[in-house]
Amino acid sequence: MDFNRILEKQKVYQNGKNTLHEVTVESYNDAFEVEFTHNSTAIEGNTLTLMETKVVLEDGISIGGKAIREIYEVVNHKKAFRYVKQCSKEGLLLNEQIVKDIHAIVMENIIVGGIYRNEEVVISGASHIPPAKNEMYVQIKNFFADLVYKKDMNPIELAAWTHAEFVRIHPFQDGNGRTSRLIMNYQLLSCGFLPISIAKENRLDYYNALDKYAAEGILEDFTNMLMELEEIQLDKYISIISEQSKAQQIQQK
Repeated sequence: MDFNRILEKQKVYQNGKNTLHEVTVESYNDAFEVEFTHNSTAIEGNTLTLMETKVVLEDGISIGGKAIREIYEVVNHKKAFRYVKQCSKEGLLLNEQIVKDIHAIVMENIIVGGIYRNEEVVISGASHIPPAKNEMYVQIKNFFADLVYKKDMNPIELAAWTHAEFVRIHPFQDGNGRTSRLIMNYQLLSCGFLPISIAKENRLDYYNALDKYAAEGILEDFTNMLMELEEIQLDKYISIISEQSKAQQIQQK
């Protein structure tokens, strides 16, 4: 995809976002929060529907017949995403402590989070095996060092690499997928882009793109997936900005 086209749309969004009504922005943010939480947890096997996720997050109502772990997964994800938004808003660059904090929030009341694994792991269906414990420690340290020097990547490539490399290393016992999607959005938000949600229905293409990077070092497929999703998000907000501008012009006549 053409990143320059997306960059132009980002400029339109940045120039017009402050004209949007606060209620409008809040409603879209809330809707995205539910959608992102639902998709990200469902990809990992959570069985709550989108509506059930909405009821848990917005009304604080537990869902009968669902495991308490599933309730914690969606509640924790919402808290972790809000932490991501707050840190990126403060201009904090993604670092090891922030990632550990995100993971700790994601795994709250499930397992102790923010601690690297001591076990060897295998990812079902993947063509690569995550590094063994000792090698994993080396690779995760290199990952955080490399974050500082990825100056040759555009922001969406950086977000794609951050997610793909982190989940390839698989540093935690559990919760790597959710954490990687959160830090992907951390990078997008930090660069002035909109957060994106990978639909659970697209998980096969998503897994294949990640596996291609892990096995062959090819990031292009995953980057293109993120660019498409980012453009959809930008188009949505640009449309709202345009409609609001037209309505204001009519009122002024």
